[in-house]
Amino acid sequence: MSLWADKYRPNSLQKVDYHQDQAQHLTNLVNQGDFPHLLFYGPNGAGKKTRILALLRQLYGPGVERLRTEHMNFMTPSNKKFEIMTVASNYHIEVNASDAGMYDRIVVMELIKTVAQTHQLDSTKQRHFKVILLTEVDRLTKEAQQALRRTMEKYMATCRIILCANSIGQVIPAIRSRCLAVRVPAPTHEDICKILKTICKKEGLTLPDELALIISQNCERNLRRAILMLEASKVKQYPFDVKQSVVVPDWQLYIGDTAKQILSQQTPGKLLEVRSMLYELIVHGIPTNVIFKFLLKELVKNCDISLKHDIVEIASFYEHSLLKGNKTMFHLEAFVAKFMLLYSKFMEESLNGIF
Repeated sequence: MSLWADKYRPNSLQKVDYHQDQAQHLTNLVNQGDFPHLLFYGPNGAGKKTRILALLRQLYGPGVERLRTEHMNFMTPSNKKFEIMTVASNYHIEVNASDAGMYDRIVVMELIKTVAQTHQLDSTKQRHFKVILLTEVDRLTKEAQQALRRTMEKYMATCRIILCANSIGQVIPAIRSRCLAVRVPAPTHEDICKILKTICKKEGLTLPDELALIISQNCERNLRRAILMLEASKVKQYPFDVKQSVVVPDWQLYIGDTAKQILSQQTPGKLLEVRSMLYELIVHGIPTNVIFKFLLKELVKNCDISLKHDIVEIASFYEHSLLKGNKTMFHLEAFVAKFMLLYSKFMEESLNGIF
């Protein structure tokens, strides 16, 4: 039995639940003669992957849904072998090259070269090109992105590249200029409520409007998270009650506990303890930008209003450093240490003012 987020994912551009005008533009793009390289970007849970998969189905038909998992082997300049997992059909291949870390440039060059050298079996009835889907392009190194720029020009005749990213700011201008950029905005609260009620109707459930609104307000406009929260709430309690608590992901609660630890005491020992908690989040696959966002939100929520401007300024500096650097823990820990210093000074001044 699949999760509702997968079970009710639209499989065609005509069935998408929001941004229908954009879906129509993509349909027109498929129907016209030429098909460019594409760059989809937008926040998590906005529907980028759903639109890409629907676009591929529009291009090649239902055969694109017959997927297989493959492991591709690559060789580094120092003759060291490493392996990357890909998901492929007869018409496309999907890979997250950033999984290779510092060797992502090799993956980009070799993968595109390999796919581009194989032609479609029957180009009269099918498209004359294959599609390479690269996810999390904004996490690729600058060297990999430069390699991508060169190879996407060289093999334009036999393959098209669809890129998927959360932030277009981390993609070099040379790649952006060679792609048709498609921004997928996050769904509105009204869109999310409508989709949640549609899913419940298909499942034979009754969802109160008030509870749907509470879920949409707690999911950060992330549709995937909203559907998962709805399914978790159904498992926890049904029939639904407008007063029932919405199930929040464990990692989100853990970040809240981390923020409480930071606020409770500002010492080197506590910083070491917080560091281990941050490591725990990273080890369990929580993206560092998500950790940063929710940690800042929890800290600001529990601080004096006079501190909020300084905290946000510090956070913006270290988040920018985090995007530019590689060792994410260094930047997270530096932000926490700087916050502790600022907060302890504020508390000392407040106590001195009282006494």
